[in-house]
Amino acid sequence: MSSQPPTRRRLLTLAAGTAAAPLAHGAASAHAATDAAPTAIAARGTSVVSVPAPPTWSVVPFALDRVALGNGVFRQKRDLMLEYARTYPADRILAVFRANAGLDTRGARPPGGWETSDGNLRGHYGGHFLTLVAQAYADTRELALKTKLDHLVGALGECQKALAQSGSPRPSHPGYLAAYPETQFILLESYTTYPTIWAPYYTCHKIMRGLLDAHTLAGNAEALEIVSKMGDWVHSRLGRLPKAQLERMWSIYIAGEYGGMNEVMTDLYALTGRAEHLAAARCFDNTALLDACAEDRDILDGRHANQHIPQFTGYLRMFDHTGEEEYAAAARNFWGMVAGPRTYSLGGTGQGEMFRARNAVAATLDDKNAETCATYNMLKLSRQLFFHEPDPAYMDYYERGLTNHILASRRDTRSTTSPLVTYFVGMGPGVVREYDNTGTCCGGTGMENHTKYQDSVYFRSADGSALYVNLYLASTLRWPERGLVIEQTSDYPAEGVRTLTFKEGSGLLDLKLRVPSWATAGFTVTVNGVRQRVVAEPGSYLTLSRDWQRGDRVSVSAPYRLRIEKALDDPTVQSVFHGPVLLVARSQEQAFRVFSFYKGFKLRGDLADVIRPDGRPMHFTTHGLTLAPFFVGDDTRYHAYFRRSEPVVVFGTADSGVPNRTRADGLTFLDVLWAQAPFETSARFVGAVRALADTWLSEGLFTRAERDRVVAAAVGANLRN
Repeated sequence: MSSQPPTRRRLLTLAAGTAAAPLAHGAASAHAATDAAPTAIAARGTSVVSVPAPPTWSVVPFALDRVALGNGVFRQKRDLMLEYARTYPADRILAVFRANAGLDTRGARPPGGWETSDGNLRGHYGGHFLTLVAQAYADTRELALKTKLDHLVGALGECQKALAQSGSPRPSHPGYLAAYPETQFILLESYTTYPTIWAPYYTCHKIMRGLLDAHTLAGNAEALEIVSKMGDWVHSRLGRLPKAQLERMWSIYIAGEYGGMNEVMTDLYALTGRAEHLAAARCFDNTALLDACAEDRDILDGRHANQHIPQFTGYLRMFDHTGEEEYAAAARNFWGMVAGPRTYSLGGTGQGEMFRARNAVAATLDDKNAETCATYNMLKLSRQLFFHEPDPAYMDYYERGLTNHILASRRDTRSTTSPLVTYFVGMGPGVVREYDNTGTCCGGTGMENHTKYQDSVYFRSADGSALYVNLYLASTLRWPERGLVIEQTSDYPAEGVRTLTFKEGSGLLDLKLRVPSWATAGFTVTVNGVRQRVVAEPGSYLTLSRDWQRGDRVSVSAPYRLRIEKALDDPTVQSVFHGPVLLVARSQEQAFRVFSFYKGFKLRGDLADVIRPDGRPMHFTTHGLTLAPFFVGDDTRYHAYFRRSEPVVVFGTADSGVPNRTRADGLTFLDVLWAQAPFETSARFVGAVRALADTWLSEGLFTRAERDRVVAAAVGANLRN
């Protein structure tokens, strides 16, 4: 909105070209031994402590190291980010922390972007980098990654101690740790606005989350000590403030953004049992929005999207530890206000970082849609909701966002100096993805995105009696509590048969296979080559219950179909998918490309009649343009939406000349007709046209003469497949 300060992305643009200056305090080499690209060596015996699953969860995730990615696009993208994690110098990440603590920076320059020597958000990127390295280590068990992570954590511990002993100014509590003085937190308490200050608790969250991940994913005990002290500091600052003051702080645009502080504080409480940590989590209740969402009142229009999404993941964790239903209801209702009414075809949300009006999709398309951070946080919220209630809709959304936004957000080239990820992903005509984002919020979450693809492929029931197969990604699950090793072979996101093989172990198990909502062309399952008689309803889970044996093979086939999705506010603005995969038209044009499909339909009424394969996997052509899978990370200009134009009732070459009028629900004559396809014979097609034309006549949408011309065109058409 015009009355608001510039967005964070705008400030980054204004600062572009300004090099990140080296910080003071020494000139030792920034390339310490811990930063060298390592040889993969398995680290053994690391003690990992997971955040306990609460009794409110009916479904539980597997630890990241229990699932290994197989070959394919996801692993390729992951490997690109692993290279960055291995080679980016740790001392550059630590530079802003050491400078603030008065310690030797070893001549290192901070990363840049928002992570500069004087940036008001400095330190946030370091928190994300901790999570990146922790996830990378959990995935690969490379000793050099563990060494690098331990080096980072140890250095942050030194900074925390130095601040407590000799900080200038000295913090209010010895647990304080940040890359800038405590001033921003003090100013927030007097309602100072952005950009004078810049989301200090957001930065705090990233650092705390990174430290917790270093502990839970890599077994670093010192990380828990540091973050526990930080939690004590948070309580010391906020626990004394009146509720009204806290609520006003959290309502401030950007300055009051706190990321997932309520989530990280509850996770910390689950590990420490310290009542102060749970009390501090409650301090982050953003009551006006919390109450509205609990009552299912949609007041999101004009609010900063990523400022608020992670709050609701935190509310779910508050429900886990307090049992207060308002928290859970707010999270469920909020998700419903975003996933659908405010979601673009790729799974992202927001225009210029902001939520817009409910159902405003076509009206908001431009080059600044779908901040990647927002999808990162919507996926986190979706999986947390699924833990409480395994509704397939959460995983349908998760698959959409993961495949079409997150996978698409990493450029398909190597880099050891930049994460090469997106910030905004435009949905307007003729836009292009821009990659880099060193030091930005989306650069931080982007580092994380591509090193945890496997975290939601499989879940288990809380009692261990069931295994949920949520995503059909090539992967191997190790479930030592059940003695099971299950391997999934798959070419996803490409079409094909997915096969689950019990490589080790046996026993009774309910195998719950997700039937995606897009799987309308069939969903077949075989066990050891025998087709199973099961009901597979799109948008559900199918359960196979049996005493499984080593060597058992479960094969799943869900053929892809070309399909259309319409914008909620303008049904003529549409996207095209191949199964779960968003296809984009490659074109330099800055206006909507106009497509017309119905005139090319045969009796089967399938988009395959007018959208043809072009010889490359998952690439098609129509209207002289290439349609490519959006997850291909390039810099080609694209159209994720097109304008559909079907002005006249035409069947092949038989043109009736009658306008293809729209009825009150927004559907045209041809929409309603072809929704009945396939037609087994020409006679049945003509019968359907005649019946529908009579309806249009009775409703005043056709004249008698127009009705007759439409029927005559159908009789004269040759649409045999």
